[in-house]
Amino acid sequence: MLDEETAIVKLGRLGNMHESQRTDDQALERAAIADVLERSRSEIRVKEVYTTGEVAEICKISQQTVIRCFDNGKLRGFRVPGSKFRRIPREALLEFMRSNHIPVEQLESGKQRVLLVDDDPAIVEMLVDLLGRDGRFEVKTATNGFDAGAMTKEFKPDILILDYMLPDINGNKVCERIRQDPEVGDMRIIIVSGAVNPGEVDGLLAAGANEFIKKPFDVDHLISRMVHLLKTA
Repeated sequence: MLDEETAIVKLGRLGNMHESQRTDDQALERAAIADVLERSRSEIRVKEVYTTGEVAEICKISQQTVIRCFDNGKLRGFRVPGSKFRRIPREALLEFMRSNHIPVEQLESGKQRVLLVDDDPAIVEMLVDLLGRDGRFEVKTATNGFDAGAMTKEFKPDILILDYMLPDINGNKVCERIRQDPEVGDMRIIIVSGAVNPGEVDGLLAAGANEFIKKPFDVDHLISRMVHLLKTA
């Protein structure tokens, strides 16, 4: 079975061939590979459980209101075993939103939220364009660690694409702070950098990054890794 990254590479090679050069078998292979990619696009797991902070952001109400609704039974959910944290399943959230006439379009869109943090305008512009055209992602950006922290709280991204060397902080510190925050601590993090030595990568992963990709990188490879991490979230 082809994984998405291999499929992208093979589809590109076949796509570069002139139509007259392709055999029937190659045409069938191209169709099969395209099907792999299409199925992969539909397989990114929709978020199934939400924190009270995420529910507050989605419903445009205060977190305290969400907590009160949870505690009085108006919003169904459960507590994380061994902790005080509340969690709300997707179906319970949809039920709550509909019963209170809260628009559900954002929740039902199924797009994965991506926060892109990089101070290189060319990289930011390129990735915003390509991820937007992909159709599976809602993308917001920040250019420094301070803005990234504020945007993380506000936007609640599913995945963070993080440049290691930011003007005000290094990426490992950002990872550590995110992992210590129960509201956003389970988001996926990919660090990208051209300035990290191979021996430093283990330290970045230990700080909380899920993956490291060296600049310059292939965008198709980055998207493939994003999809893989979101599927296992």
